[in-house]
Amino acid sequence: MPKRNDLHDLGTLTTEKSSTAEDNIALLRELVSHLRQNRTQLRQEWARRITEAKLLTAMSQEEIFTEATAVYDNYVEALETGTFEALQAYARNLSERIIPRGVETHEVIGIVLLLRDVLARSLFAKYQHDFALLFRILDAYEPAANRIANTVSVGFVQERERTIRQQQEAIRELSTPVLQVRERLLILPIIGVIDPQRSRQLTEQLLRGIRTNRAKVVVIDITGVAAMDSNVANALVQTVEATRLLGATVIVTGLSPEIAQTLVTIGVDLAKMNTVGDLQGGIEEAERLLGYKVVPISETAQSV
Repeated sequence: MPKRNDLHDLGTLTTEKSSTAEDNIALLRELVSHLRQNRTQLRQEWARRITEAKLLTAMSQEEIFTEATAVYDNYVEALETGTFEALQAYARNLSERIIPRGVETHEVIGIVLLLRDVLARSLFAKYQHDFALLFRILDAYEPAANRIANTVSVGFVQERERTIRQQQEAIRELSTPVLQVRERLLILPIIGVIDPQRSRQLTEQLLRGIRTNRAKVVVIDITGVAAMDSNVANALVQTVEATRLLGATVIVTGLSPEIAQTLVTIGVDLAKMNTVGDLQGGIEEAERLLGYKVVPISETAQSV
């Protein structure tokens, strides 16, 4: 059982903590009031420092000042309310707009640190005759400022990573286009290196294309693939099998001697894989399977 002195000490400690929290709130209110009263001057100083440090060079002076104004206002609101949702939303929106223009992560971190410096200098100027009060305000301000800087920086990095993932996905889709050349006939030309991730993406795209176009024959041309290891070769076989499950026939064209040797080495049953020497031959074989008849132009002219 706690002694009376222990309970007294605990009560005193609780009271001191409550008093400190209230004191911090009062100091932050004083800080917010200072930032609002000097809004125009501090924004202009911050924008000037951004330009002087050669940050956000992809943006015009007017754009920098506009964004600085919005960030400043969100910054002050976060200090005043202690909530960061609005600042997070604005940071994401800002990142979406400036990342495509080539703004780098270090620039965003740099402008946030510059704002901290501008605000700190203004506090030194205001409270230069009362260092005790200055240090108390800085002690109350620093944790909030650190969290704000972290919020903006993390938001930018997350948006940048999302943009990079989207760009990588777009590049992969462009590098493995599923093309419809006739009704029920698709061509998948593959160029470059096939890694496991690209192999999975290739299979997914092909299966979606078969379902969307109700394809019956698919020509996979690997003329542009220089090498293929056993893992990728097995993935190609699995793609062929998955395609068959959807009711489509696969014709593989453009096998190099090296790739053919790899398929033999890993024990692929080539009887299950319809192969043709080149893409033209593959298309002709596909048309034959679909029941198309190729008529020479001369015969067509004579019939007319």
